[in-house]
Amino acid sequence: MPHHFKHCPEFPLVEVSAPCRIDMGGTLDINTFYFPLRYLDPCTANIAIELRTRVRLFPYRSGVVKVSSKGFEAAEYSLRDAPFNHPLGLMFAIAAYFRVDGVHIAIESSSPPRSALGGSSAAAVALVAAFSKVLEKRENMPPLSRRKIAMLAHDLEGSVAGVPCGLQDQLAASYGGAHAWYWQRRFGESSFRKETLVGKPSYRELEEHLLLAYCGIPHESKNINGRWVQQFISGQNRERWVEIVRCTKNFVRALKAGNYKEARGFMTREVAVRREMTPDVLDEMGEKLVDSALENKCGARFTGAGGGGCIWAMGETADIGRLKNAWINVLSGRKEACLLDVKIDGGGLKIS
Repeated sequence: MPHHFKHCPEFPLVEVSAPCRIDMGGTLDINTFYFPLRYLDPCTANIAIELRTRVRLFPYRSGVVKVSSKGFEAAEYSLRDAPFNHPLGLMFAIAAYFRVDGVHIAIESSSPPRSALGGSSAAAVALVAAFSKVLEKRENMPPLSRRKIAMLAHDLEGSVAGVPCGLQDQLAASYGGAHAWYWQRRFGESSFRKETLVGKPSYRELEEHLLLAYCGIPHESKNINGRWVQQFISGQNRERWVEIVRCTKNFVRALKAGNYKEARGFMTREVAVRREMTPDVLDEMGEKLVDSALENKCGARFTGAGGGGCIWAMGETADIGRLKNAWINVLSGRKEACLLDVKIDGGGLKIS
């Protein structure tokens, strides 16, 4: 029997938020890759940033789930008939899993829509946490840990996405901070291991070495990620993925040591390898931003699976300062393109 949020007067408003992320080594968090590459101890690095996705729950008409989110047309369906292949289908799938109706799920993101910063996964993590909170109070269910929230959000996304899904976005949203995530090293182990790259006292220092730009057009990760998956499954580019693993692990080592010169070198090489496999991983604006970064002795990488969305850069502070001015000039060539604030989020999931 469904849980009717409208008939839950003790919850006139539930609000949860989770951060987006920038990343290095993405795609290695998909089990299609990390299972056969397990012998290399593959990892993904990400940095949670204070571009948060907020989910609020409001009472709504009984028997109906409504979802609204900036950049998408609002939709409402009965819990029984809600389509999971809808642009907002993941949110309907989460409501179906928890059997909650009579609810309006309002999503607000401080990042641009479909910017490849993991906003949809952050919304999923926040919504899982929100429903968990409601049922914890109403049904006396035990609270879900950050780990369980991330894993459940990932499993639900994978169940409706139609393509293999990685786990790094949900982990960044749930835990926050700057971490490397190692993927199932030995039989019988947990599916991931967390390693802190930079502690909270050093966040401000790291921020001075970072830059983030939105290219002005949304990305479509299924296309590029799907091609990488199919290439890998068919036996293509295996050695390139071995090199991507090595670049990512060396990036992690360099960043932990505070060696930004080495770190940006490994970023540059990792992007070059991916461009060999899929030249369109960077759009025209992305190519200009990456080329500009190289000219200013910085490394630059697309977020997520590329193909639009965002580009982030790392380098020495003086080089990043010069690059900022260069990027502003490049971004002026497209109406919606802009620089985004890069503040590291150490809190992860926040429930209020």
